[in-house]
Amino acid sequence: MSMESANIDAFREEIRQRDAEIQSLREQLAACHAEKHCTLVPKLHNVDEKLAEIVKTSLTNVDILRYSRQLVLPEFGVKGQLNLSKASVLIIGCGGLGCPLAQYLAAAGIGRLGLLDYDVVEMSNLHRQVLHGEKREGMSKSASVVKTLTKLNSSIEYVPYKMMLNPGNALQLIQQYDVIADCSDNVPTRYLINDACVAAGKPLVSASALRWEGQLTVYNHKGGPCYRCLFPVPPPAETVTNCADGGVLGIVPGIMGCMQALEVFKLASGMDSSFSGIMLMFDALDGHFRNIRIRGKKSDCAVCGTNSELQILRDYEAFCGSSASDKCRTLTLLSGEERLTVQCYKQMLDDNVPHLLIDVRPQPEVDICHLDHSFHIPLSQLEDSSLNWSNVLTERLSNLRKSANAVDNKVIVICKLGNDSQKAVKILQEFSDRGAYTFIAKDIKGGLMAWSEKIDSNFPRY
Repeated sequence: MSMESANIDAFREEIRQRDAEIQSLREQLAACHAEKHCTLVPKLHNVDEKLAEIVKTSLTNVDILRYSRQLVLPEFGVKGQLNLSKASVLIIGCGGLGCPLAQYLAAAGIGRLGLLDYDVVEMSNLHRQVLHGEKREGMSKSASVVKTLTKLNSSIEYVPYKMMLNPGNALQLIQQYDVIADCSDNVPTRYLINDACVAAGKPLVSASALRWEGQLTVYNHKGGPCYRCLFPVPPPAETVTNCADGGVLGIVPGIMGCMQALEVFKLASGMDSSFSGIMLMFDALDGHFRNIRIRGKKSDCAVCGTNSELQILRDYEAFCGSSASDKCRTLTLLSGEERLTVQCYKQMLDDNVPHLLIDVRPQPEVDICHLDHSFHIPLSQLEDSSLNWSNVLTERLSNLRKSANAVDNKVIVICKLGNDSQKAVKILQEFSDRGAYTFIAKDIKGGLMAWSEKIDSNFPRY
């Protein structure tokens, strides 16, 4: 007989003995209720407590069969499974990280799983958010995850929240769970989750994924640092990139979500964390994992420091200067007079107004789609003063003036959403002000996605 078979037989014998004990107690209790002066009553006044104790310290035959492959692990065992079955986890974000995290926690037998997401399923989610599907487009993400996971393990208590985490509800919600998993994709929400976890005394398993890279660490655990210990001041909003802006290979959040699941699993089952005070870095292009020891808890941290007066801020979007959303960010760097709507630009085309249209997106995005009359100078080249883009621009402006007899040199800049185009206009304005070749520079508000939505519905969206 194999060790696995022997262990399962031992589990089943324990269940048989427990069932017999429960049945005996129930029969004695029933007999006592039938007699007014039962001598057993003083001995059985705590029968309900005894029954509850037996039930919560035992596994059913179905549990043993379902979780047998992890029950036989000596580091985990029956005690770990029972701890897991009593534990509760709140997953904030049901996207690329949250889907694999939720799937493996449900499969492992977590007791209660909270799933929070304000958004609905979109077609662009499906390459990485693998618990959704084509027929669920427009459905709440949290409801979609519950629908899928119920088919996997119906014994779990699932609690979906279709809502946005905010300073008014964060602390009250987080207090109801044992472990918190941050699967969000924006800076304000990360700060809010951190502050609420410190206030509630909850460990925070945090991960992120962008392009080909992933990160993971555990905050606020056994005296370890919190998020603010590492990042006391938010980065400038214009320097922050999310998946919608910068892209992501779907497998990367899948890997990081599984790593998150492993850390949550350890904490919820009573094991120790591997990444408190350590940052896991993953490079998918090179296929490398590496661990970096991060700075410890700061005594002067504004949130978890020795003399800090912890409080949930009123407005994390104002604190970070960016939106608490994983949608494409919207920057405002130019005045209204320096920008064109797509309708105004369409009118320029209809009126044959002479101009140059510069597309400043990266080359892969230009390869996806572009307006035929545009020419390409990536923003990265415009930002690099050592590159000779100015000669190309000057030559094109000169040719435009000669061919169209243009009195004013107009340069219109376009990108995907109207963020990078604003940065480009700032650079071009400085170039024009230096007197090398004067022109008027404006950008198109909303970029090519606004063009697709409001002007040409056949233009691809991505």
